[in-house]
Amino acid sequence: MNYAIVLAAGSGKRMGTQTPKQFLALAGKPVLAWTLDAFEKANCVDAVVLVTAADQVMVCRELFVSGKVVDVVAGGAERQDSVARGLAAVPELADVVAVHDGARAFVTPEDIDAVVRAAQTHGAAVLGTPVTDTIKRVDGDRVVETLDRSVLRGVQTPQAFRADVIRQAHSEAKIAGYLGTDDTALVEQMGAPVVVVQGRADNVKITTPDDLELGLSILAKRGIVTSKLRIGQGYDVHQLVEGRPLILGGVNIPHEMGLLGHSDADVLTHVVIDAVLGALGAGDIGQLFPDTDAQFKDISSLVLLERVAQVVQEKRAKVLSVDATVMAQRPKLAPHIIEMREKLSQSLGVDIDCVSVKATTTEKLGFVGREEGMAAQAVALVQVG
Repeated sequence: MNYAIVLAAGSGKRMGTQTPKQFLALAGKPVLAWTLDAFEKANCVDAVVLVTAADQVMVCRELFVSGKVVDVVAGGAERQDSVARGLAAVPELADVVAVHDGARAFVTPEDIDAVVRAAQTHGAAVLGTPVTDTIKRVDGDRVVETLDRSVLRGVQTPQAFRADVIRQAHSEAKIAGYLGTDDTALVEQMGAPVVVVQGRADNVKITTPDDLELGLSILAKRGIVTSKLRIGQGYDVHQLVEGRPLILGGVNIPHEMGLLGHSDADVLTHVVIDAVLGALGAGDIGQLFPDTDAQFKDISSLVLLERVAQVVQEKRAKVLSVDATVMAQRPKLAPHIIEMREKLSQSLGVDIDCVSVKATTTEKLGFVGREEGMAAQAVALVQVG
């Protein structure tokens, strides 16, 4: 039998989210699920051992143990340690063991099969692509030489090995105290050959938010997913009272009265929050930031909007446009519109051109016209998937 060890124990610090990158949503399912799907469809892999962080083992067993995924084990401090723990869960009678980074979600079943077959023949194999950039060897900031890129390859995963080869490589590396950057380095260290199998340029590893954007493009190009456009709307009203600052769009506006609320009562930012959450189908401002919670007392609504931007990121969505209108009889808001747009766009993490803010009076009609309060409404266009 041929086994695969899929590594999903990383914390993903460079992603900038609390959720590890392998569990972030990509086109409606976790990144790791896309990876495991490829191994499920690979003809040359019979079983998969998933290696994850110790505190994720039980969750991963519930989510992923089915089909070819037969076990989930806790990883170690280093990548090499995690592979070793995965190897310990692979039966001694296994023929070939492939090792793959769980964050490489776009590997194809065909490439998996190709590298496994190469390992059966040669003992060790790795996917690799030609280097297209000119590569310089440097000493500090001084160029020492230009390397011949025709003999260079950028290697990927999976990397596959006859079981006896990778077990021996890990054993010798442990005795020698050698820490390699990947498993082929351990095989090279003991003097055994490794062959390169032509890989694909789109077998990218998800590391940063930009990689997730690229991943959506890859899936769309393969005809696997299509993105959806969703519209959300927000509407809010706040009472005008004395003794409170007037804050709209994060801008403190000179006025004899301000808006009453549990937070800073920024009615403009509140409707933007509700519009974005509505487009995501993620509830509303009252659900995420209830006025019964002391931590939100007098909090800047821009901080709340930044947290909503994190929700957008975690759902792998993108805010394309926000159009908001403030209804106020006084004061004149036109001089502050640009600053409002700047603050709202910065908190959302989008270009200022994506955020429109308008102001209008109600011609002295209604509670707004009587200067008893202010109202605002917004619509948001969000791309999901």
